[in-house]
Amino acid sequence: MIEVRYFAAAREAAGVASETREERTVGELRAAMVRDHPALERLLGHCALLVDGARREDGHALDQAVTADVLPPFAGG
Repeated sequence: MIEVRYFAAAREAAGVASETREERTVGELRAAMVRDHPALERLLGHCALLVDGARREDGHALDQAVTADVLPPFAGG
């Protein structure tokens, strides 16, 4: 189980601040987030997805992961 935390515009698109998920890879997680929160589709490709604080590729396993943060681009650096 991994806790997914949504921030700023991603939170608005998802309609929740956080949720617990059971997907096994980052790619599966991305697909499931779009399936369950269709408004994320237009935004997710622009977001950073950090797994336990680090960017991970779609094939990365989530076996031991605790959190995934969905961070949209922020203005102002």
